[in-house]
Amino acid sequence: QVQLVESGGGLVQAGDFLRLSCAASGGTFSSYVMGWFRQAPGKDREFVAAINWSGGSTSYGNFVKGRFTISRDNAKKTVSLQMNSLKPEDTAVYYCAAGWRIVQTAGAYDYWGQGTQVTVSS
Repeated sequence: QVQLVESGGGLVQAGDFLRLSCAASGGTFSSYVMGWFRQAPGKDREFVAAINWSGGSTSYGNFVKGRFTISRDNAKKTVSLQMNSLKPEDTAVYYCAAGWRIVQTAGAYDYWGQGTQVTVSS
């Protein structure tokens, strides 16, 4: 079993950037597909990005449009999400997740962090 802890959220202005990090403990981190999801108030949890065990394959939600980049460091057991050109509609709680396949369905991921708040002001 793996435990996930996100960090790096905060309050920024539109057009700014943030880098989210997720630190893993327990389990075999390098075996997992790692993903980022987000959830805004009153909305369903939404797929943001995912990366396979080696970092050689990634997937992004349609709304990302080149603004976000997911990466991982297996030696440090971390996965990061670089978010550029942030928009007010990016405001949400961002969650790190671990699973076995690169899919955009939240239910396919077995382990979740507690989330980190990202707020983008206009």
